Amino acid sequence: MMTTPAAPAANTTPLQARPLRLSTQQPDFEAQFAQRQHWSAEADAAIEQRVQGIVADVRARGDAAVLDCTRRFDRLHAPSMAALELQPSELQAAFEQLPAAQREALLQAAARVRRYHEAQLQACGQSWSYRDADGSLLGQKVTPLERVGIYVPGGRAAYPSSVLMNAIPAQVAGVAEIVMVVPTPDGTKNPLVLAAAHVAGVTRAFTIGGAQAVAALAYGTQSIPRVDKITGPGNAYVASAKKHVFGQVGIDMIAGPSEILVLADGSTPPDWVAMDLFSQAEHDELAQSILLCPDAAYLDAVQAAIDRLLPEMPRAAIIAASLNGRGALIQTRSLEEACAISNRIAPEHLELACREPQRWEPLLLHAGAIFMGAYTSESLGDYCAGPNHVLPTAGTARFSSPLGVYDFQKRSSLIEVSAAGAQTLGRIASVLAHGEGLQAHALAAEMRMHPSTSG
Repeated sequence: MMTTPAAPAANTTPLQARPLRLSTQQPDFEAQFAQRQHWSAEADAAIEQRVQGIVADVRARGDAAVLDCTRRFDRLHAPSMAALELQPSELQAAFEQLPAAQREALLQAAARVRRYHEAQLQACGQSWSYRDADGSLLGQKVTPLERVGIYVPGGRAAYPSSVLMNAIPAQVAGVAEIVMVVPTPDGTKNPLVLAAAHVAGVTRAFTIGGAQAVAALAYGTQSIPRVDKITGPGNAYVASAKKHVFGQVGIDMIAGPSEILVLADGSTPPDWVAMDLFSQAEHDELAQSILLCPDAAYLDAVQAAIDRLLPEMPRAAIIAASLNGRGALIQTRSLEEACAISNRIAPEHLELACREPQRWEPLLLHAGAIFMGAYTSESLGDYCAGPNHVLPTAGTARFSSPLGVYDFQKRSSLIEVSAAGAQTLGRIASVLAHGEGLQAHALAAEMRMHPSTSG
């Protein structure tokens, strides 16, 4: 998800959240649905221009540019980069000074996230090889990236869960060095974020953020090592910077606003579903929360729950703006039709608030994460269920996957051809190479078919 941290809004006037009410049977459904789905991933031109300048400056001047940007944007005046690097002892102290309940929750969440990604490593992250009939060896060598950078949003909001979700799969994959960057405006450090870095095995950590942090990780500076890949969510400046440096380094994704789609059969308490819609809407005014259900009376009940619960929410203004601008309550003809619409949306978070989630799950082809059953709130996946919460957004779940161990590994093909294999493969390669007009390719294969006649 792309994060835009914002302060809880003061709720001094009555707020209303009225998600667009639609029915798939109304004649203009397709047009209204398409309009509600529209979101441009293109950053504002002014942001693009500023980011380009920041990235170029960091690439040219290194530490000096990072220090200048940190003074300008975070109001943090540091004499050198050494003053912005968090020492392991400070991370450990932050963990030890947490209240006991927070320490235990952090450890339990980390253990579940680690256990899930260790299972993922066993399933898909191993090297393999085989020998064919002529004795040639073919296979795949899986190796971890050497050094990765993780971006953790800071500012008015803090995301220790993002530390766990980015650092732990990298550690499980075998990454030797994990470099964390986190903005600390005015020098305010969040102890839970620092403690999470200690628990998750972060190697080095710097209190810098924004486009300058992304550029520093991508190109390296006098103090910040160049990484092989950058992961983690951020605001529009961070997303734009990741796009600019892609190719110089790998990135996880260009994240858009948070999304939740709930498929309901009317059996889950309306208050639960309303709060699940709030859980994404409170991230950002551009976040999207949609409910699909065949039961019109149930949609009415959820709207009533929204009306009743909204005034109690500290971020009520953000929730209302999100639901009014991009939310929808849609009556479908059936749950089968709801599944078909879900596949068109390819949501980041997909909840099956149904009595028989296993019945409907096979119909769902595209989603970042699928939450099955009334008791499985999306927020459990955000913090502690185990699977990663860094998920594809803006319909990219059609071709993208959650962040995982595989994002911190690379694969090399292994090919060892035997003398007998060179006879068979050489003939095939020679014919194809001559057909492409690449004689040197053909001759290189043919020489190994007749080694005694080669010079």
